[in-house]
Amino acid sequence: QVQLVESGGGLVQAGESLRLTCAASGRIFRINDMGWYRQVPGKQRELVANIATDGSTNYEDSVKGRFIISGDNAKNTVILQMNSLKPEDAAVYYCNMNVYQIGWPHPSNYWGQGTRVTVSS
Repeated sequence: QVQLVESGGGLVQAGESLRLTCAASGRIFRINDMGWYRQVPGKQRELVANIATDGSTNYEDSVKGRFIISGDNAKNTVILQMNSLKPEDAAVYYCNMNVYQIGWPHPSNYWGQGTRVTVSS
């Protein structure tokens, strides 16, 4: 089994920054793509940013230029640096990793438990 644990959420004012961290543990052979999603009540979970094994990144349009995703495969960690936060960024943020487990030939998707980000105007 693989577990993802997120940290770093909280309450900030508009314009401030937060850093979200997600660490994976368990029977990990290799991690493929890593990403961050967010969800607000009544809406579908949406991709915020992801990073591939070659280091290429992809961002949702509204966060481009403000958020930075980085991954450390040696530490099984993905980080989302969120700058210039806006009230519309408030959501529960979830990390996601596509993982090959030791002894299993097919990768599986795993999710963190979610961390809440609140941005006051």
